[in-house]
Amino acid sequence: MREAMLPSIIQPYWQRALRNEMKVARLYSVNDIRIEDIPVPGIGPHDALIKTRACGICSGDVMPWYIEKKAPLVLGHEPTGEIVELGKELLSARTPPPSSVPFSIGDRVFVHHHAPCMECRYCRRGTHVQCETWRSTSIIPGGISEYILIPEINLRNDTLALPDEISYEDGTLVEPTACVVKSFTRSAIKEGDSLLIIGLGVMGQIHILLARKFGAGKVIGADRVPFRLSKALQFGADHVIDVSKDDLFESVSALTEGSMADVVVVGPNSVAAMQQGIGVVSRGGTVVLFTPARPGESLTIDPNPIYFRDISLITSYSCGPADTRKALALIREGWVSAERLVTHTFPIEKTAEAFTLTSRASDSLKSIVVFS
Repeated sequence: MREAMLPSIIQPYWQRALRNEMKVARLYSVNDIRIEDIPVPGIGPHDALIKTRACGICSGDVMPWYIEKKAPLVLGHEPTGEIVELGKELLSARTPPPSSVPFSIGDRVFVHHHAPCMECRYCRRGTHVQCETWRSTSIIPGGISEYILIPEINLRNDTLALPDEISYEDGTLVEPTACVVKSFTRSAIKEGDSLLIIGLGVMGQIHILLARKFGAGKVIGADRVPFRLSKALQFGADHVIDVSKDDLFESVSALTEGSMADVVVVGPNSVAAMQQGIGVVSRGGTVVLFTPARPGESLTIDPNPIYFRDISLITSYSCGPADTRKALALIREGWVSAERLVTHTFPIEKTAEAFTLTSRASDSLKSIVVFS
């Protein structure tokens, strides 16, 4: 008998879904995303299985050069779900730490697709994304999948229980919000600093939403899409610059009385945007390169203006456990929410449409896939 045919009142949480296959969204190329049936993964003694409830489409995943080199792959790395099975060792009262984890069947969770070892030299320095374990770990088979196997390392080191007041849709924003937390942390932004965010997709908008929390004074957004410029103003930007109409340097100069921006966050994945960001930062300021450049591009700079103006060039790649925990707290406090950022939801069967909408970068912010 299939699980759906059983009255929910007699479905024990510890019983695995009585089905052998599940649907996944697998990308072969940006123009070839297929919904396939594959076996539900079996878990090991220290792993967990979640029934996926929602998963975001990451703006990074719609960069063809970035995603297609991994193909074929099951899309998605921003999932939330409900734990429906735990490994037998995790169910045993005899299991000692560190193998034991503070989760139970039925818990609602956010799962990070990468998790560090917490013991290597990189982890000790707080640079978790450089940990070899972080780089090699993954969720199985991917986020846009009806069920996901959570390996022991991910379960122990970067899986978070969702508070009752946080929806599954809100939970899909933990990972992208954590990336912004890391961005602000690395920028060393100071109270009252002027902040310029170049690129107002969903990641730019999260920077806008969190700017005051991290101490920003004047907040400026720059983009060429009217929908996104309008959203930035709604979300707390003091000024926006339509770069399709106005010169970025001249506009920033006018808005800052010639001092330029103390912190500049560059979102678009292009060297041209990075060069623009360097050109509009103040003396003693910081430029955060939030996204990598396209393959084959080189950022060529004259080091002397950087040196004599004391400019800091900072990268901010992904996020680690400290960032995800801070992100969850910020979502719980109401700084970031699905109500504001999620503009479109899709069933798994329409993942390709969600992917296409995100790649257009026009009248949308966050698209997520939801599961019944």
